[in-house]
Amino acid sequence: MSSKRLETVKLTARFRLDGEVDESLFETYRSIVNELLGYAHSKGITSFKRLKSEKYYELRQKYPKLPSHYVYTACQMACSIYKSFRKLRRKGKVKTDKPLLKKYVIMLDDHLFNLDLENWIVRISTPNGRLKFKLLHGKYHEKFKDWKVGQAWLVKKVDGIYLNVVFSKNVKIKDCVDVIGVDVNENNITIATNQGFMMFKTREKVIRIAYFLKRRKIQTKIRCRRVKTKVLAKYRDRERNRVLDIYHKVANIIVKVALKTNSAIALENLKEIRKRINYSKELNGRLHRWSFRKFQQILEYKAKLNGI
Repeated sequence: MSSKRLETVKLTARFRLDGEVDESLFETYRSIVNELLGYAHSKGITSFKRLKSEKYYELRQKYPKLPSHYVYTACQMACSIYKSFRKLRRKGKVKTDKPLLKKYVIMLDDHLFNLDLENWIVRISTPNGRLKFKLLHGKYHEKFKDWKVGQAWLVKKVDGIYLNVVFSKNVKIKDCVDVIGVDVNENNITIATNQGFMMFKTREKVIRIAYFLKRRKIQTKIRCRRVKTKVLAKYRDRERNRVLDIYHKVANIIVKVALKTNSAIALENLKEIRKRINYSKELNGRLHRWSFRKFQQILEYKAKLNGI
């Protein structure tokens, strides 16, 4: 095997803010991004530098009270959305004529926020000055104290305001003498070692179908749109949390086996898996509810953090 090397692990941590951010800031930012998307779409611009050079000063004059880096990050965000839109359109996966940002999301760079994990505080630049918010955190967030802080996103949800922060850390990947093969299936995850096979039942298919039927029942019974949206979001979060909990537990076991046997981990190539299968309408729904790649991402970062 190759000699020791450094690799960068990136993780996004979500903090809930103890406080409210003025909704007008989200409205303004969304308007700026959509104006940039409309301009980029009309001109076919995918370059951040070009979009910034052609629209930055115009938007700075239009929103003089807004800190300048909001326009800067809006240009970055618009380019990213427009590139994704073009890629999906080529594959015939978009139904709209042009891209549009509908969610309340603000991209922040290091000029717009300052994170203090010792005191669990974040300071965010706004048109009304630099505001301080307390971060609601748990044991999971403690490990990020010695990690490098990257970009962040301010997200407005039904239950409050969240700050999603990207952290990065350099880790040393160790030499290994063996390899563990990992096979991800709908209801189980199987690993192959020199000692044999180990199967971990996830019951993901059962969980996904149960929540799918529950959501369909809610959609037919609840008439009020606001209540329906809130209830659907609650069950969507429950489904995601149940599946992620299983993924993390199985990934931890696999990493322990790899450490014990001094093994590398081999993952199957799942790219375009849905296109490779000739499936029925029922199987189509199951495949789109099955988050097979998410488990691989969890296992990958956990392995790298342990030098695997």
